[in-house]
Amino acid sequence: MIKKIAWETFKNTGDVNTFLELQQIKNIEEQIQGQKAEQNGNNKNEWNHNL
Repeated sequence: MIKKIAWETFKNTGDVNTFLELQQIKNIEEQIQGQKAEQNGNNKNEWNHNL
């Protein structure tokens, strides 16, 4: 979704900086999602380990 927004913004404005900033936001969101997935997996392991 953000990639599409970034591309459309770049096409409309021609501003490369806006495109790059939105790409950075996309990367940050992916990192956050990855961290959440890791945390959820760790929580399950801790729960099973305590049984």
